[in-house]
Amino acid sequence: MPNKASAKKRVLQSERRRLRNVAAKSEIKTIIKKAREAVAAGDTAEAQKLAAAAESKLAKAAKRGIVHINHARRRAARLHKAVDTSAE
Repeated sequence: MPNKASAKKRVLQSERRRLRNVAAKSEIKTIIKKAREAVAAGDTAEAQKLAAAAESKLAKAAKRGIVHINHARRRAARLHKAVDTSAE
């Protein structure tokens, strides 16, 4: 544990941010998984709705610096491509 007050505060802030980031990443993974399951099940309408929600969550996470912007865009593009090919 650090000795200076500012260093102690930094440790506490880092832990809070880490927990927030873990929760956000978990939420993103869950919604992407649900969308892929909907694609596999052939439920196109539900898959499209979940893909849009996943893209929104990814964009917000990228804006906040939780994930890299290219990572977010790549995941969204691949998910939309899977949904679009299943709709055909």
